[in-house]
This record gives sequence, structure tokens and C-alpha cells, in this order.
Amino acid sequence: MDMYLHVRVLFTIILGLGVSRLLSGVAKIVQHPKEYKVYSVHLVWSLFLFLYLIHFWWWEFRLQAVQQWTFPLYFFISMYAVIQYLLCVLLFPEEMADYAGFKEYFYSRRQWIFSLMTILFIADIVDTLIKGGAYLHALGPVYYGRTGLCILLSAAAIKVKNERFHATFAIFATAYEIALIAKYYMTIG
Repeated sequence: MDMYLHVRVLFTIILGLGVSRLLSGVAKIVQHPKEYKVYSVHLVWSLFLFLYLIHFWWWEFRLQAVQQWTFPLYFFISMYAVIQYLLCVLLFPEEMADYAGFKEYFYSRRQWIFSLMTILFIADIVDTLIKGGAYLHALGPVYYGRTGLCILLSAAAIKVKNERFHATFAIFATAYEIALIAKYYMTIG
């Protein structure tokens, strides 16, 4: 058996759970619109995270080039997927009874959400380095700009409660994710 296929199984399961959580959360909003009051910033972050999850699964194909798998490397990739899953759970909690809607919930959990988001983007850099310096260099300024800005903005979003800031950041992150996919990841390999 190919070692990479063995390694890929765990993070694929974790990502599948995350996608399932996002889709179930959106389905609940559609099924019960009066019970789950929509908040546009929350929905944009949900779209961002959905794109990030499927993009992560797509770009992790490059890990097949790793010649020597170690447990720490396997653990890191697994934890990277776990961070994404936890963000999905934070965006769509099991219960919303304590909140008037997703807006109130989002701002009450922003410290957790954006702490994990900061860690997510730092993990992205480590993951990219694992694939090699040449790969990192090939991504260039588009990748460096997106990742650096998202780390800074995520760290700021932990403290900032301003709706305009959060809306702008959500749109920026989602647009940049789409741009990265279009520029570097339209084909696999």
C-alpha cells in the first residue's frame, strides 16, 4: 500500500466531518429560517471555510512527494485538519437556544474562532514548508500576502468587534482564497 494513501485516510475523514457540519448548519438555516436568524458575515465565513476545506484536501495531494513519513509529520497534518473541523463546529454549534441569532453567537465566540483562524494560517505556512522550499517560492507574493495578512487580521479580529471590519475581512479572505485556487490550484499535481 502506498504510504501517502494510508496517511490521507485520517485527514480525509476529519475534513469530511467538517464539510458535513457546514452543510448541515446551512441546511438548518434553510429548513428553519425563523429559528436560525442569518448573519451575512457568518455566512461569508462559512463559505470561506467550505472553500478552505475542499482546497486543503486538493492541495494536500502534493504530500505524496514526501519520501519519509514520521509520526510528528502525520500528527501535524492531522491536527491541521482538526483545526479546520473545530472552526466548522464553532461556526455551527449544536444549540443556538442561548442566542438571538448567528450575529450574537458569532461575536460571542469570535475570540475562539479567530484564535483558531490565526493558528490555521500559521499551520498553512508550516504545511507549505513541508512540501519544500521550491514549492513555497513558486507560490510567491500572492501566497505570502494572503497568509501574512490573514494572520494579522485574524489576530486583530480576536479583539475587534466592529461589524464593518469583520465583514471586510470575511469578504477579503474568501476572495483571496478564490484567487489562490484560480492562480495555483486549477489542476492537481
